[in-house]
Amino acid sequence: MIELKPFERADFNKLINWIDSPEFLLQWGGPNFAFPLDADQLEAYLKNANTGDSNVLIYSVIDKDTETVIGHISLGKIDRENKSARVGKVLVGDKNVRGKGIGKQMMTEILKVAFDELQLHRVSLGVFDFNSSAIACYEKAGFIKEGLIRDSRKIGEEYWSLWEMSILEKEWSKGKNN
Repeated sequence: MIELKPFERADFNKLINWIDSPEFLLQWGGPNFAFPLDADQLEAYLKNANTGDSNVLIYSVIDKDTETVIGHISLGKIDRENKSARVGKVLVGDKNVRGKGIGKQMMTEILKVAFDELQLHRVSLGVFDFNSSAIACYEKAGFIKEGLIRDSRKIGEEYWSLWEMSILEKEWSKGKNN
């Protein structure tokens, strides 16, 4: 079992150590970060987050049994007027717990924040088309593919395509009751 706790400076080094290549950084953080990830970039990322009216909530993922940080996730682009937000920065950083359902638990916890606490209507995310394990995880959590954004990011000499996915509050409610 896991829990989410607000991301803080004490968690910076663990996250920095998990991001070990420019390709991995792009998958995790999109074009908003430069490799190598460092404390200054994380300070900027955290600057206007995790306050009552901010449009981004950033979390460390804690293993309840060991009380250690094993991952990272955020809920950004929170739009209270249109009742929407975007999941991002999803990472099961501890390689020893990958493949054990932690990603699905992370998605469940972030969707509780989005739908149960913030009372949102729609939550979206983007995932590169080659990341089949993440796509399967998101589908298990109730996300539906909306469309493929072809060649949306350039890394080196190749282009990566991105699936846009979303879940609506009625789908979340239905999934919780099954």
